[in-house]
Amino acid sequence: MKEIDRINYYVNQIKKKIDFNPQLAIVLGSGLNDFADTIDKVASIDYKDLDGFVRCSAEGHVGRFVFGYINSVRVVVMQGRVHYYEGYDVADIVLPLRVMYYLGARNVIFTNAAGSMREDFKPGSFMVFYDQIAFLVKSPLIGNNLESIGNRFVDTTDMFDKDFRKLLLKIGKENGIDINEGVYIQAAGPQYETVAEMRAFKLWGADAVGMSTACECNAALQLSMKMAAISCITNYESGLNLTSEPLTHSQVQLMGQKANQALEILIKQFVKQAKEVNLLD
Repeated sequence: MKEIDRINYYVNQIKKKIDFNPQLAIVLGSGLNDFADTIDKVASIDYKDLDGFVRCSAEGHVGRFVFGYINSVRVVVMQGRVHYYEGYDVADIVLPLRVMYYLGARNVIFTNAAGSMREDFKPGSFMVFYDQIAFLVKSPLIGNNLESIGNRFVDTTDMFDKDFRKLLLKIGKENGIDINEGVYIQAAGPQYETVAEMRAFKLWGADAVGMSTACECNAALQLSMKMAAISCITNYESGLNLTSEPLTHSQVQLMGQKANQALEILIKQFVKQAKEVNLLD
């Protein structure tokens, strides 16, 4: 099956279940699932209820689309994503995003959990991407290109919308949320980064590292979606020698869960204010 046919297959399955045309897509990362329960929900569709669709195997990722409203803006929330380390091909990883685009979403906010490579980017804070690096992760643009999806060769300069970034930073500061801008790097995982890798990443200019998102952002760029991406900083990387505790996925989830209230403020205020100044396409 051609990729565009596969996308349309799932779009049609969803449309048979719900008549909803989202404006904004929101992708939730590890430990950040609670946000989906705070919107004015219209319906939800589990990934497992879509024939042959991707399934989440990572702990803390529910695996469903949630449809509803935030301040009268139509949104679709991915309550859980799939990852490269789960063994999926990159086309499967970005499939949910492409489906949300073909349902109508032209704007997207990505979230994830990430480790900090800077002492001043503390656990519990947030980082808005102003650029990204994909390390040993296949690009979703590789392969036979479909013009209906987008151009094969895309300019990555300023891929994260400047107005979106500026607004998120403003909202964070206004609400006493520790938020910064930085460069994110996606590693393949699932092992956490070695001290040597972290040192290399810092030399490349990265500020935080995780195991998702960069490949999804590349897919969104090809679709010409306006986007922002936010990392919840859940831990310091081991090479900083700021903690003696071994890093575990449960710790990452716990810190993400603690950040849910601040994330709710960030995203809901973003949607409200972006709507007021006509930033959402």
